[in-house]
Amino acid sequence: MVSTIRHPAVAGRFYSHDPQELRADVESFLSPQLSTVAALGCIVPHAGYVYSGHVAGAVYAALDLPRRCILMCPNHTGVGQPLAIMSQGTWETPLGQVPVDSALAEALKQRFPILAEDAEAHRAEHAAEVQLPFLQKRKPDCTFVPIALGTSRFEILEALGHAIADTWRALGEPVLLIASSDMNHYENDAVTRQKDCKAIERILVMDARGLFDVVMNEHISMCGFGPTVAMLTAAKSMGATSTELVRYATSGDVSGDRERVVGYAGVIVR
Repeated sequence: MVSTIRHPAVAGRFYSHDPQELRADVESFLSPQLSTVAALGCIVPHAGYVYSGHVAGAVYAALDLPRRCILMCPNHTGVGQPLAIMSQGTWETPLGQVPVDSALAEALKQRFPILAEDAEAHRAEHAAEVQLPFLQKRKPDCTFVPIALGTSRFEILEALGHAIADTWRALGEPVLLIASSDMNHYENDAVTRQKDCKAIERILVMDARGLFDVVMNEHISMCGFGPTVAMLTAAKSMGATSTELVRYATSGDVSGDRERVVGYAGVIVR
């Protein structure tokens, strides 16, 4: 079988297409750490690096990264299946190629058969792609399972989280669960910070249902609430006992425009 290569969709837009420039940018966001921590999960933003790279970088710099990860993102494009996985091939960035972890993907599909093999859902989606240069820099031998979520049904997201936890238990080795998400979108800075605070409060107590409810009831436009619900559900089942808000910012901190911003939160779950 010919191996699928997923070519970068947003190099030159969300981050530099030049390898040297990209490497320097990523390094600038990875603040030197005196020590790193092993984690079960994390939340990282996925905007253009100029806006949210420093938040994502603060998370990745703090982590003792395992070789394998499951990278869940929202489906912004609306293309493909609502639970879309890739279990074969490699993803390319200007820094090289990252293999899909076929064994881990297949094990997860066995536990959760409604995951659909769907490369098209990932082809133009940026939210997973922008995480890869950070992983390549911090863990050059990393492998990953990409999952794009286009469903907002809590029961499905919760079931996916339990399936991930069951797969991890059977595997018997470390796997990092990455939820790619920005926070509230396109309201003013004060409103966005207020809304994001309500969502982050639920995240920090690992309350997946509470996060879902507050996002829905308070009209918080957190695009990756689905990946975050699945990650929190899984991490809690895997024995997570603590969380940390590593960094929070809005796009207004960079642009100076406080009238129409996007929020970014970087969180570690241990």
